[in-house]
Amino acid sequence: MALDSHFSLFIGGEWQTGHGAPMGVVDPATGETLYEMPSANAQDTAEAIKSAELGLKHWRSSSAWTRADTLHAIANVMVERTEEAARHISLEAGKPLAQSRREWALCIDQFRWYAEEARRIYGRIVESRAPGGRIEILHEPVGIVAAFTAWNFPVVLIARKVAPALAAGCSVIVRPSSEVPGPAAIIIDCMRQAGLPAGVVNLVVGPTSETYQPLMASQSVRKVSLTGSTAIGQQMIRDAAATMKRVSMELGGNAPMIVFQDADVEKVLDLAVPTKFANAGQVCVTPDRFFIHESLHDAFVDGFAKRAKTLKLGHGLDETSQMGPLINERRRKAIETIVADAVARGGKIRAGGGRPAEHNRGFFFEPTVISDLPDEAVALAEENFGPIAAITRFAKADDVYARANTGGFGLSAYVFTRDPSRIREAVASIESGMVGVNSFALAAAEAPFGGIKDSGMGREGGSEGIHDYLNVKLSQVTL
Repeated sequence: MALDSHFSLFIGGEWQTGHGAPMGVVDPATGETLYEMPSANAQDTAEAIKSAELGLKHWRSSSAWTRADTLHAIANVMVERTEEAARHISLEAGKPLAQSRREWALCIDQFRWYAEEARRIYGRIVESRAPGGRIEILHEPVGIVAAFTAWNFPVVLIARKVAPALAAGCSVIVRPSSEVPGPAAIIIDCMRQAGLPAGVVNLVVGPTSETYQPLMASQSVRKVSLTGSTAIGQQMIRDAAATMKRVSMELGGNAPMIVFQDADVEKVLDLAVPTKFANAGQVCVTPDRFFIHESLHDAFVDGFAKRAKTLKLGHGLDETSQMGPLINERRRKAIETIVADAVARGGKIRAGGGRPAEHNRGFFFEPTVISDLPDEAVALAEENFGPIAAITRFAKADDVYARANTGGFGLSAYVFTRDPSRIREAVASIESGMVGVNSFALAAAEAPFGGIKDSGMGREGGSEGIHDYLNVKLSQVTL
């Protein structure tokens, strides 16, 4: 299944052939090249910036009702193209079709939500100290937004940035991961098909020197939003400082999951196992570190391992597949290194731990469960971003909170308990931007998604999400 041959760069409301070297896009389930995608050079990126400048002039002056209607129209087109998009997500990112369809549905939710938020950009009036005066607080679009997205969720990461930006009246230049450009092209084409005016959204794909650097150097680009690693986010913040761009950063995580002694182990496992191995564990908010009360530890480990061994690995397009491959060979080798470190430190592999014998093509790795790990093991101390469930035990609540808060990340955390007082204590004690209590459902259009500390700044989703794309303007009016 090849991508529509006319998809390449989207600039000025049209699909254009890039002037950079073509990039091979690989199916991670087979290791074979799916197609070649034209890429941008620096001049193409400069043209995208000019296009966004023209698009901004028109779009920022459009009414909130016009913007809302357009976002709803985009969502309607996306509904019609669900299967096309899901198949390309599965082909390029490797995840099973059911997960790809869910990702596309989450994109649609973003456009629906922000269509309505466009009508709810409220200002306010404050009584002035000046006789006959008043203070008016208004909101205006921040300007051109450069949106940089990762490969693990090739469309919803775009929607989380583009939908609020469009609702706020901004124009956008999307620069997706070069490993998964096809789904990005499809979501952009849905915007074109829905009648979004030329220049309001643009797409460039290509090397860092030809895309990232021109966008970061441009004075016209007033905001950057990234989903990526902490190291890349830190560099982007430094680069943004040169032109005083606003930044939003959704970065890495190393989510702790705490299971207290009153939890129902079977119910927790029913939720935790499919969550951990969704997208082969390549999810920034997935639970990585499992802290299990000592009274439940052995039953939890046994149950987790038993369920992990039954998961069916396969190509994402196979409707029966429950877990697909890792994105590339680099990621697989990284996972092998983490497993080797765990074993060297005394960890016990309870399930998986290697490459599956039945899949000798592509970048598959077995669903892996490791117990009896010291806290300094890489599988616990760092984000593994793969199909590794690292399980350890605890005895006291204060101890487990301290261990959960160790390290620089603070994106997501999970707690399982039926004790209301314990819930309040845990939410207050854990240092994280998001805490799931007896649930993993953190990512929703209506909820603010994001982290603290090394996991980033800003929020995507919810009524909070649109404010990252708005400037606040104060006027002191005296009559």
